[in-house]
Amino acid sequence: MNAVSKLGIVKMTETSQKAMTAEQGRETPQVPPKQQQMPKHVAQLGEEESVWFKLTSLLKADDPMSTLQRMAERYGGIIPIKLKSQKIWFITEPEYYAHILVKKPDNYVKYFHGMSAIFGKSMITIDGALWNKIRKPQQPAFHPNAFEGYFPYLQGALNDKISRWRGFARSGETIEMVEETWTLAADMVCKALFDRDMPFNPHMVFGAVKTYTNVMEHKNIRLRKVNGQLQEASQEEAAKAMDLWISIPDTVIGAVEKDHREKHLLKMLQAAENDPDFPEFDHQQTLDEMKQYLWAGTETTALTLSWAMYISWKYPEIAEKIRAEGEAVYGNREMTWPDVAKLTYTRQVIQETMRVYPPVWALIRTAAVEDEIGGHKIMPGDRMVMCTYVTHHDPKYWDEPEKFIPERFEKERVKARAKYSYLPFAAGKRACIGGTLSQVENTMALSQLLRRFRPEYVGPDPAEINPTVTLTPKGGLPFKIHELS
Repeated sequence: MNAVSKLGIVKMTETSQKAMTAEQGRETPQVPPKQQQMPKHVAQLGEEESVWFKLTSLLKADDPMSTLQRMAERYGGIIPIKLKSQKIWFITEPEYYAHILVKKPDNYVKYFHGMSAIFGKSMITIDGALWNKIRKPQQPAFHPNAFEGYFPYLQGALNDKISRWRGFARSGETIEMVEETWTLAADMVCKALFDRDMPFNPHMVFGAVKTYTNVMEHKNIRLRKVNGQLQEASQEEAAKAMDLWISIPDTVIGAVEKDHREKHLLKMLQAAENDPDFPEFDHQQTLDEMKQYLWAGTETTALTLSWAMYISWKYPEIAEKIRAEGEAVYGNREMTWPDVAKLTYTRQVIQETMRVYPPVWALIRTAAVEDEIGGHKIMPGDRMVMCTYVTHHDPKYWDEPEKFIPERFEKERVKARAKYSYLPFAAGKRACIGGTLSQVENTMALSQLLRRFRPEYVGPDPAEINPTVTLTPKGGLPFKIHELS
């Protein structure tokens, strides 16, 4: 099986038929010869100067988040860590988040070491004036006024997932929940933001994504490189998969448009690309921006929904309240756009899920100039690791923080909360552009899926967490699906 069929990209052309035939074993494609040196994408993983490489030993502890919580409790809200030639500051105080993200954002640039091979020069990796200029033409796509237009397409992706889950309910097979929610989120992005049906097999792409984002393996990959040893075939295949990942945006652009809409994100990207007064925004910029939505946006949405499904199993009373709310709001008819705003409790469950299991559990910045925080001198080049997970679980800011209480997000309680103690989408001018849309997607999905199904978690309880680039479930979240009458 070659890399194309292994990743499962399916173009709606004659090439599609050949790829599908190869996938089924009726054709023997040519397999590229093994590379004799570390491929580009793998070589960038775990570089010795990477924060991830240096923190691997700490993050591989049996209970890494508890370790970080104990460190913060004992040493305070800003802790200097010296690792070789690098100064890392471990930060957990909301006032310091405000200093870095809101008050002096230009003093601290984004840190995405090793990710440029995946995201190119998209908003997720660039900074400064260029970041602001690149973001501007995309901003209208994420204004709440645009969401009503996306609703039928989000619902279309959700209907496809509901049909798929009915099949799982009949077969009784075990599914991986993160994979299921990831593929749902990817379908929503393609349909709503790009006006295309998904022209690739998302289940195969999901495997490639997880290979690259599992930073727990980065140090091992790097050590094999340092020792001059040849990489294993599985890692070669992972590198080929990542090379192929880069072709996905062009595959999406080449797919048939659904409704030839004039207002969606891809149209906005292409308009910027064709603007003669915007030389920085070329075709490669369009492709790079698409990558961040197809990967980063999809990943965070999917993880939140997966953890919410786990919560709904762990606390059946929460699932029943979600079902009751759906019954009261839209009953047996199809959900409409105005219904989404009325799903108050379901949205609170999503918000509380992001507190307990923040998809982005730490925000990293690099100091660009000399500064001072909490009486500590910050030097250019210092890495600032803002551990929002610890803050989200800090009893100074949350009553009974280890309990899952959706009502924390009632309006009056939100107003009384310490500012910047809840940062699922960062803060300040670089806050996640798609954070609000992600919550809409997950509110729709959680309500409708739980009204039709009873997802049963069948893995070890409690589910363990794995702090990779995002906060993933260790070993996945296996579920069986039961259809409700």
